[in-house]
Amino acid sequence: MASTPAFKRFIRSASNSDRRAATDEMPTQDERTSLLNGNTITTSGENTWSSIFAKSSTPGDQSENPLVRYPATWFTVTKVTLLSSYVNVLLVFVPLGIVAGVTGWDPVTVFVLNFFAIVPLAAVLSFATEEISMKLGQTLGGLMNATFGNAVELIVCIVALRNGEIRIVQSSMLGSILSNVLLVLGCCFVAGGIHNTRTGTVQGIEQTFNSTAAGTMSSLLILASAALIIPATLYTVLAGSSTNTEETMLMLSRGTAIILLILYVLYLVFQLRTHTGLFNAEHEAGIEAVDHDPEEPQMSPLAATIVLILTTVAVAFCAEYLVDSIDALVAKIHVSKTFVGLILLPIVGNAAEHVTAIVVALKDKMDLAMGVAVGSSMQIALLVTPFLVVMGWIIGQPMTLHFETFETVVFFLSVLVVSYVLADGKSNYLEGAMLLGLYFIIALAFLVYPDDASSVPDGIKLAVRSILKWD
Repeated sequence: MASTPAFKRFIRSASNSDRRAATDEMPTQDERTSLLNGNTITTSGENTWSSIFAKSSTPGDQSENPLVRYPATWFTVTKVTLLSSYVNVLLVFVPLGIVAGVTGWDPVTVFVLNFFAIVPLAAVLSFATEEISMKLGQTLGGLMNATFGNAVELIVCIVALRNGEIRIVQSSMLGSILSNVLLVLGCCFVAGGIHNTRTGTVQGIEQTFNSTAAGTMSSLLILASAALIIPATLYTVLAGSSTNTEETMLMLSRGTAIILLILYVLYLVFQLRTHTGLFNAEHEAGIEAVDHDPEEPQMSPLAATIVLILTTVAVAFCAEYLVDSIDALVAKIHVSKTFVGLILLPIVGNAAEHVTAIVVALKDKMDLAMGVAVGSSMQIALLVTPFLVVMGWIIGQPMTLHFETFETVVFFLSVLVVSYVLADGKSNYLEGAMLLGLYFIIALAFLVYPDDASSVPDGIKLAVRSILKWD
């Protein structure tokens, strides 16, 4: 669910433009009041209802009477929150999902209800984070966006990690990365490429984006793939030796996780402090031309913090019941846990933002859409996954960076393809179709991939040990 600050400014500027247009169309005070005879025109009940359900304010929220002001203020906060995203209509699934989990409904029903419940909660969490970050300035705001960017995925994985579902955690992290760099980025390339081909924009039939920023993020993703390849290779080499392989994997993974977290902090300093121009220069013309007014939060920091806390609690409850129902779901519909974690769970935390990224791509803001997709993947690879390794260390769960060999190869090949696609700083619908094709091939492969598949076949183990002359 990670969004760049520029991406959120663009989305907010579009909504601000719509609100300003609506305000310009509203009748002025001169039109509503008879200035010639001093008589005020009687307003209808329709105007009363429109004032009550206006997004920006509620009658009574400026009252000096606390008994009137506080309820009106929180009614306004509720309106602002509910109207912040179109996917919030799915919030009706939140109480249903919790009730289903508490009362022990059918596991498939529990999974589906909580699955759809977390989608709007992720959007609300993102909105509350943005509202708070707007008061913190560019650096602290960007840091907060980075910290809470994938909060939903983190909460779901912490619940799974606490329950000992290591395979769910690993496949969910890998699936989040693949869904961003292949599915979302591919959809953005296809949507934007077809739009440009039909409309003939000033950029021609190809869309362009900041190749420098894309190259930086691609390099970090390649580094993350190396951090997964090394444990997988070492596991192959150590298999059958007298060394305690599991302890070695834990030690290597924890050390690597700390290094990746340090690199992510350095990346934040690089992006938010020392080299901001590399990431913002391409956005300035598109964003500043749309929104000349300074950004203003729609609720106070206190209200946004309360919304953030309540939403986080709701996500935790829904995630608990979602994870608890996976075992029964897998047994009933005959799919592997790897498929659930790799394909289904990544949709939960990113659905709303993914759709928005595609809409942005249709408006020729490919740089913003690309930043959301690749930036979120990099955040999961360098922040969320290493953090979960450290969290497992703290709570006594053997979470490692040793992914299955097949998963590691898939991840490396995906990052390699994406890096080649982003290298020239241009995109078209054919490149998007390539990314989508690769994603669906991977999805089909994991659909038939069994959970009990061996990490490394014995023949490969012997071959590697022979090449390395390991006795």
